[in-house]
Amino acid sequence: MKNKLKCYGEEVIIDLHECDPSTFTRRSIKKYFKELCDLIDMKRCEMYWWDDEGVPKAECQTLPHLAGISAVQFIMTSNITIHTLPLLRNVYLNIFSCKDFDTCKAVDFSKKWFKGKVVTDEVVVRK
Repeated sequence: MKNKLKCYGEEVIIDLHECDPSTFTRRSIKKYFKELCDLIDMKRCEMYWWDDEGVPKAECQTLPHLAGISAVQFIMTSNITIHTLPLLRNVYLNIFSCKDFDTCKAVDFSKKWFKGKVVTDEVVVRK
């Protein structure tokens, strides 16, 4: 008899293209995390940034696939990760939680926030 694997959680992977790069700021992304967490009923914890803010211009990333903001918003039940690429006008999001949440709401909200087109919207059930 096989053991049935319990669902540990789920992750939604969202790729947005043709976004509005004016939404790719720390201020906007911080507000996005707050409003998204309120919408999907997640408790926010620590947040961390990886970007060129405060870095001398000569040391800033210039390659289209490297320039932009990356951030992790830890939530009580896991994390939300974002990577923005302003030169390409793309946003890459991963929302993972062992607490159930409405992935459709998360996708729709993200699409509207970044004013982009969803090219990937995939839900992975973690076991």
